[in-house]
Amino acid sequence: MTATAIHTDAVIVGAGPVGLFQAFQLGLQDIRCHVIDALPHIGGQCMELYPDKPIYDIPGIPVCTGRELVAQLQTQIQPFAPTFHLNQEVAQVARLDNDLISVRTSAGLHFACKVLVIAAGVGAFQARKLAVEGAAELEGTHVHYRLGDAARFADQDVVVMGGEESAVVAALKLTLQTPAPHSVTLMHRRDVFTAEPALLQAMRDAVANGKLQLQIGQPTALLHNAQQLHAVQVATPEGQTIERPAQHVLAFLGLSPKLGPVANWGLAMERKQLVVNTENFATDVPGIFAVGDINTYPGKKKLILCGFHEATLAAFGAAALVHPTRKTLLQYTTTSTELHRLLGLV
Repeated sequence: MTATAIHTDAVIVGAGPVGLFQAFQLGLQDIRCHVIDALPHIGGQCMELYPDKPIYDIPGIPVCTGRELVAQLQTQIQPFAPTFHLNQEVAQVARLDNDLISVRTSAGLHFACKVLVIAAGVGAFQARKLAVEGAAELEGTHVHYRLGDAARFADQDVVVMGGEESAVVAALKLTLQTPAPHSVTLMHRRDVFTAEPALLQAMRDAVANGKLQLQIGQPTALLHNAQQLHAVQVATPEGQTIERPAQHVLAFLGLSPKLGPVANWGLAMERKQLVVNTENFATDVPGIFAVGDINTYPGKKKLILCGFHEATLAAFGAAALVHPTRKTLLQYTTTSTELHRLLGLV
């Protein structure tokens, strides 16, 4: 171990609903943790794919949106104050001779933990790249896949590509930015957008009052000189080829899950999923557990509520490793003074 390693009881890979509930269940076992996620925000698939769509099968909650579920889970884990490390992937995992697990991230962080829980869902979500001439060499300078700091686009011509809510939201935010971009154009192949009605109305209003330009068509090339973007070449539905001024392109073309480095961690897998037992959802490597959509076992169902069950049993399995001299008891949050202490109620 290097001196720079962060020593902790547990590391959770994945900050989706199951990863968040895992942090809560570990907290009830007096296990503190760090949580790592490839996305720049908490919530995983819920926040990326259906933040405002209804979920009906969470026990005790007749209906909630993905956003509401994530918010409630974040409130629930506050007593245990897990540390989040976002916008980075776990690049390397190795079990050491001293029974600790070494975890290294793409951002250069290094952890030494007693247990690792993989709650990575269907994999790390990555933005679908813009596949047109000139895009690859401009990525990170003039081509972006997240809004980030909108102030950097002041006095610039910005083209926002995409037909989903993320594109509409980004375009509207840019129109409200101070200092403002020189121009903001929302581009999509069809004049059909998927977003909440209020957002769509706000977008149409911004177009009507001239704050936002709407371009229907397909990008065919990014035109640049000496790595400086100056225009987007567009094929219109009428068969014309035009150029839209642009110094920056924000592409919201959807997200695709990729298993990523998990496949290289030496864990038993079937069909790109981690094989676990159903006693405590441990993998074949001691100290490493897998919960949620990333795992597989006979009868597996990919439901959030099933992931919550898996996280509960995984926490009991983790407790046996983190606190080997303690007897792991089943306690009830209703009556246990020890759990009340951990929850900060007494």
